[in-house]
Amino acid sequence: MSYKPLTKVVPKKNLLPFILITSLFALWGFANAVTDPMVQAFKKVLELSNTEASWVQMAFYGGYFSMALPAALFVRKFSYKTGVLIGLGLYAAGAILFYPAALTEEFWFFCLGLYILTFGLAFLETTANPYILAMGPEQTATQRLNLAQAFNPVGLIGGLLVAQYFVLKQLKSDDIDNFSLLTETQKILIRTSDLMIIRDPYVILGFVVIGVFLLIAFNKMPQAKDHNGIPPLKDTFIRLFNNKKYIQGVLAQVFYVGAQIMCWTYIYQYSEAIGIESHIAANYQFVAFIIFLAGRAIGTYLLRFISSGKLLATFSILAGLCAVLTIFVVGFIGLYSLVSISLFMSIMFPTIYGIALKGLKEEEAKIGAAGLVMAIVGGALMPQLQGLIIDLGGVEVNDVLILGVPEVNFSFVLPFLCFLFITYYGIMVYKKFEKG
Repeated sequence: MSYKPLTKVVPKKNLLPFILITSLFALWGFANAVTDPMVQAFKKVLELSNTEASWVQMAFYGGYFSMALPAALFVRKFSYKTGVLIGLGLYAAGAILFYPAALTEEFWFFCLGLYILTFGLAFLETTANPYILAMGPEQTATQRLNLAQAFNPVGLIGGLLVAQYFVLKQLKSDDIDNFSLLTETQKILIRTSDLMIIRDPYVILGFVVIGVFLLIAFNKMPQAKDHNGIPPLKDTFIRLFNNKKYIQGVLAQVFYVGAQIMCWTYIYQYSEAIGIESHIAANYQFVAFIIFLAGRAIGTYLLRFISSGKLLATFSILAGLCAVLTIFVVGFIGLYSLVSISLFMSIMFPTIYGIALKGLKEEEAKIGAAGLVMAIVGGALMPQLQGLIIDLGGVEVNDVLILGVPEVNFSFVLPFLCFLFITYYGIMVYKKFEKG
């Protein structure tokens, strides 16, 4: 069956707002990519275990969970533009907090900065995603969101390049084989220098975000209206909770984001297990982001001809097969398989998002968007679980074997299980809501 749209993906009258809002997708992609390598950086600089260092991701993605619903309620009452501006303001504030955090050299202070930064990202994602869906006919909504989301990996690539060349390659602690054996005085000097290096990209990013804030503030942005008025919030929640496709979509999003962050964060630990240093491992993450971008473009095109549910299930099955190879093939083939997962993860977030919100009224979609953004908490919880698996034998990543493979390999059973549920969701959607 052909799913070729009958109308343009983005109507001409909405082109400028579409471009402005789409730029935000790159902006939060940049923040995601800069943050992933920081787990490994903080682990080395502050002498943390894998589990302790994973609090970086807990703070980052926990902020999404905490602020998504308040952001949706705010946007529901006020305007998309106001929500975007508040999001950019919080984003900038959290990034600039890295300056005093570096002065105190306290890990919790860095985590606080990330937590506030992601308050802003929660506002931006809660606002931008449903806004993009509303910028044209419903038939092309999922394709339109995939198109906007294609700029997210552009930000990811930019963030990774900054992390690789301006952070990881500059860290003095990464040049020392056994940082823990240094004297306390030597550690203090190196720690102070390295934390300044970690600080700088975030502070600069904060000022860039202030510039984007001013650009949005001085441009007129249309507001999508629900001409039937705002329904009671209780009724909206009841309708959403009774919507099986939506509720299971939120759960699928939890598993997807968890899988994505695990596959991108622990590529450094996986590389460490086969003797690859962090700044070299960043090259593999860079390749993962490139094929993620390519996969997003391919997936957006395929959605013209293949239903969302079928494409989601197909990509998830292929991602699961790559995860199996990542677990059981030790060495570079396993690493290549881990990188390849990104190709098949590429369409999952916007496709699940579009499927879950399809058919909802404008005001329902605003609240529904909050649940899907709150689902990003999967990126906070699941890396913690994976860190616990990796730490089973100690702080090293390959000091015990589980089912004949190092614990870092076995830890990727968690993304595999995530892809199993996403496959189920895609098949369910196809059979119940799309198959003719």
